[in-house]
Amino acid sequence: CSFLLFNAGNSEAIQLRLVNGRNHCSGRVEVLYDQQWGTVCDDNWDLIDAEVVCRQLGCGTALSAASSAYFGRGSDPIWLDDVNCKGTEAALSECTAKPWGKHDCGHGEDAGVVCSEPAPIRLVNGPNLCTGRVEVFHDHQWGTVCDDGWDKAEANVVCRQLGCGAAISAPGAARFGQGSDPIWLDNVSCAGTEAALSQCQLQAWGSHNCKHGEDAGVVCSAPLRLVNGPSRCAGRVEVLHGQQWGTVCDDSWDLSDAAVVCQQLGCGTAMSAPGSAYFGQGFGRIWLDDVKCSSRESALSECAARPWGVHNCNHGEDAGVVCSGKLHACPSLQGICSN
Repeated sequence: CSFLLFNAGNSEAIQLRLVNGRNHCSGRVEVLYDQQWGTVCDDNWDLIDAEVVCRQLGCGTALSAASSAYFGRGSDPIWLDDVNCKGTEAALSECTAKPWGKHDCGHGEDAGVVCSEPAPIRLVNGPNLCTGRVEVFHDHQWGTVCDDGWDKAEANVVCRQLGCGAAISAPGAARFGQGSDPIWLDNVSCAGTEAALSQCQLQAWGSHNCKHGEDAGVVCSAPLRLVNGPSRCAGRVEVLHGQQWGTVCDDSWDLSDAAVVCQQLGCGTAMSAPGSAYFGQGFGRIWLDDVKCSSRESALSECAARPWGVHNCNHGEDAGVVCSGKLHACPSLQGICSN
């Protein structure tokens, strides 16, 4: 589920991942060393260093080198500082840096990366992060998508890519307002099973016969995501409420609740419902507690629970989920599937 790095002259395998981003090709940079995940300080962090990370992860080219904990603060340790890559390295561990664990940073300086593949995507001008006008990032610029041929199949891919469940509708005609140039995509054709919009059949970027009155939009079923796991179908459960992401407490959390999450995200069936912050502690709000689903609900928000934000928990009780979808790519999780 993660990508192996090898220190020059050292046979110890080092893993690398991007977390808290929109997809596996964007997020906070974390490395596994001495059996513990840790972050990278943004001192001297630039596009050349980000390019090495993107190359190592098979995520295309670097679009930006985020700093100042843009993707949220990690937790100890901080493994790398003063990373200085030439840009030709095959792995981050081949770049020069201070010795492992040596730094003068805090987690407010955690480094991040946005890579080109899959093309970053966002929904804007809607009531939440899972509803709005579709915009994609290409050639260092955000642009819109024309609604020619735009329907539920394309919208489902967008919702899946953003961790927003299934598509409720695929409005066109600039339902969420007109964007500004460029118009990047037209006549997008998806099967509906793709992991990212950029994997669908596309015309050449920027080739279109549209105006912004035809900008495409999406309404997804729910603002729900799994983070800090090895795939979009396993991780800490987070829900969006009041324009802010927050966690779910593990009080009464079980397979019935996990089943609703997996179904909502299009991730198959629930394999396990780990609690006790198995996928790391979140931060900020704890939105839901004492969730009780029958497993027949179509969204977690339909399950019985305490009122939003009312709880008696801490982030050491954050709930998680492991779904069957994509589990074949994550053998390291097989041990908790029978729990």
